[in-house]
Amino acid sequence: MNNKVLETLEYSKVKHMLQPFLTSIAGQKEMERLQPTSDRHLMAKQLADTNDAVEIYRVKGGIILPQLVDITPHMKRLEMQAALSGTELAQVSKILQAAASIVNFFEELADSKELQLERLPELVAKIVTMPKLTQKIAIAIETDGRITDEASSELKQIRQKIRLTEQTIREKMQAYTRGKTADFLTETLITMRNERYVIPVKAEYRNKFGGVVHDQSQTGQTLYIEPQAVVDMNNRLRQAQVAQLHEEQRILLELSNLLRPEAAAILNNANILGRLDFINAKARLAYQLKASRPEISDKNYVNLRQARHPLIDAKKVVANDIVIGEDYQAIIITGPNTGGKTITIKTLALIQIMAQSGLFIPADEYSVVGVFDEIYADIGDEQSIEQSLSTFSSHMVNIIDIIKKTDESSLVIVDELGAGTDPQEGAALAVAILDAIGAKGSYVVATTHYPELKAYGFNRAKTINASMEFDVDSLQPTYRFMMGIPGQSNAFEISKRLGMSTAIINEAQALTKQDSQDLNEMIKDLVYQRKMATDYAVDLKQRLAKVTQEQSQLEDKLVKFEKTKEHTLGEAKKEANHIVAETRKKADKIITDLRKKQINAEHQIIKEHELIDAKGAINSLEQDTRIKKNRVLAREKRKHEFKENDDVLVKSYGQQGVLLRKHGDDAWEVQMGLLKMVVEVSDLEKQNLPKTTKNKITSRQRTTVKANSRQRISASLDLRGKRYETAMAEVDRYIDSAVLSNLGTIEIIHGKGTGALRKGVQELLRSHPRVKTYNYANANAGGDGATIVTLK
Repeated sequence: MNNKVLETLEYSKVKHMLQPFLTSIAGQKEMERLQPTSDRHLMAKQLADTNDAVEIYRVKGGIILPQLVDITPHMKRLEMQAALSGTELAQVSKILQAAASIVNFFEELADSKELQLERLPELVAKIVTMPKLTQKIAIAIETDGRITDEASSELKQIRQKIRLTEQTIREKMQAYTRGKTADFLTETLITMRNERYVIPVKAEYRNKFGGVVHDQSQTGQTLYIEPQAVVDMNNRLRQAQVAQLHEEQRILLELSNLLRPEAAAILNNANILGRLDFINAKARLAYQLKASRPEISDKNYVNLRQARHPLIDAKKVVANDIVIGEDYQAIIITGPNTGGKTITIKTLALIQIMAQSGLFIPADEYSVVGVFDEIYADIGDEQSIEQSLSTFSSHMVNIIDIIKKTDESSLVIVDELGAGTDPQEGAALAVAILDAIGAKGSYVVATTHYPELKAYGFNRAKTINASMEFDVDSLQPTYRFMMGIPGQSNAFEISKRLGMSTAIINEAQALTKQDSQDLNEMIKDLVYQRKMATDYAVDLKQRLAKVTQEQSQLEDKLVKFEKTKEHTLGEAKKEANHIVAETRKKADKIITDLRKKQINAEHQIIKEHELIDAKGAINSLEQDTRIKKNRVLAREKRKHEFKENDDVLVKSYGQQGVLLRKHGDDAWEVQMGLLKMVVEVSDLEKQNLPKTTKNKITSRQRTTVKANSRQRISASLDLRGKRYETAMAEVDRYIDSAVLSNLGTIEIIHGKGTGALRKGVQELLRSHPRVKTYNYANANAGGDGATIVTLK
């Protein structure tokens, strides 16, 4: 992508919005190298990387990495056979530990069913873990680079010897600072000179202690003397310190030699960690901008839904739909200044560049972007003093260059096309330039003041007019982008509202060309028609939502019916099998008796009434196949035939209640003690309670409803994937269950998505009598995808 358009659109500012979220130098370098790509497959991979990080941020709060420095110079020093310092080893150790931590983190994610990652596990699989080497360096080197006592047994012994020798020297020297000898000192303290312990002695008493004079004060009144009694101990201390230095150098060399064969793998790990840091920063920026993953069009169609400029305050920016490519390749935006035309075309180009950089875009879900080889821009005051070029000349130089380079894979945005010269000539030139760019198959979005270009937008193929909305009543722009409607001149209306006399207004209108007046009338008519179409679309949307809701309810009822039908048929079959088994036993007995009688027939006469009895017994085995005689079906039917004041069991709560009145076709209002709630029929079961029990439940006395000890209520309710109406009813029931189970705090997981479930849940909580407070969950526990509720 050419640097000029990146500078014009302030792409570097978007890149540096990632800065606060980066923790490594390698990640910083990734950010600095970030550029838009015209490779469709690379763009898709980069967006998939960002999407993985967004999902991890949503579920786990992001990829956690420590502050990491650039270890490239350290690895080069290893290649040169040099030994690393303690600080350098500590920095390498941090990389090794972070690499192991990331691998463990992604192994845990692999076991989780909440995430389906596309790309990052493949990247993490390239990390080479070195557990033994990582542990050895971590034991030997502190995070600040200091070598620990555990680095080697020899070092530990030397340091113990140093501590004991220092303690002995101090004890001996402290004896000089007490008693009579203290009178020979200028100060009763022990200090160091030339890395040896000394005491400050008055010059006239130098012979009282013997030993070596290491320094004196500026006046010569104080001599810093190492007493003879501690000279040998100081010598032993110095020898131990030299031995310590040699052992520390040996340890650093040993650890460096262990790292040297792994230098390439360690550097690769550092680069992968930097890549992960950068991808994680992209995810966090997406959350900050409330950005979404765009779809990539194979035909370079662009459809941005509620697009927002990323550099404008989210509380002030106005979102707009911008569409280009499928039905038209050129958009002509007309209208007065300060209406938002320039920001709109910048938003289109900058969002397209963000998408081609693998960044999520500040637009609603299901937005579509293309893949352009180049994006060209001619925006702003291009006046050049050095080249003695006027604003018009500078614009023309730039546009000539654009026309030479543009092709069917280019997007061109031009602000105030043809401005800076005679209006008639400028308008004609603008038309010719648009034709030239269109002839190359490029996409172009141009802003202009010229009314002639309004007609151009109507007459040219694959070209559409657009404008920025202006509120005549408040005399303020709304910054809303309107496709299909050219900008309307509001000069007369604004002047009239500001107090201009009617005579002047009428004279001005008389001087205006009829064509211009006709054009304004046409625009008025278009604005009106657009409003009517918008209102009609809203009405259709509401109707569609209602029909969709009713269809959903019908589908739910059908599913419940099928489940009930399947269950009832199953019970009926069991009952039928039981009857068949009993019948078979009786039939076998009758047949056996008849055979016995037939065998004995030669010896005795079978009486007529015996045959009649046997035939009657066989006939009695025939079963009535009518449903009303089936005991299982009849019992199920009786369970679901409800009327007011019936005693019922609310199965989900395990509580007895009384039916008060019917709600719709599949729900009843139920009284359970002091608690009233609406319950679906499928959750009710008719009960035949004794009269005394029934009277106790239906009385108006205070009663306490105790939760069934077998009924356990979870402290969390997951609504994701559920329809709005079903979810709201479930929340209402769940809060009642939680109150019955004495839960003080509950969590309702509604996800993010379009925000409809979240908004519905919070509206319900705001008015619910059992809710005390509610707030979004912490960022690492779901953020605004879950709500924590405190119950009264």
